Amino acid sequence: MERHEPMLSQLRRGVLEYCVLAALREGERYGYELVAQLGAADGLLTSEGTIYPLLGRLRKDGAVATTWRESTSGPPRRYYSLTAAGHDTLERFTGEWTRFRDAVDGILETGEGRWKRDLRSAS
Repeated sequence: MERHEPMLSQLRRGVLEYCVLAALREGERYGYELVAQLGAADGLLTSEGTIYPLLGRLRKDGAVATTWRESTSGPPRRYYSLTAAGHDTLERFTGEWTRFRDAVDGILETGEGRWKRDLRSAS
């Protein structure tokens, strides 16, 4: 199946912030770890040039906190962790995403029977 890069780019742009928050839910990470983790997910290919400005904005918004730590293999690293506000934001997004995803999946499903069933359910 052919990839449609402009379409994927728009989809990534809309959800990348929340994917970063979700990646931090399990514990703190430094920027390059986030790039690698998100890059390993099909369709979420990203770069340091995208992640670092996003992390800066999330820090400014209070969704993530940072600490500096010495590294055994180079300069000190800034580690990012989820704050209580970040957890709340991620929880709200997860609920909205589920509703949104289900609505889109319902529209994309084929078969007129699905549409009629949904219309009856809505009334």
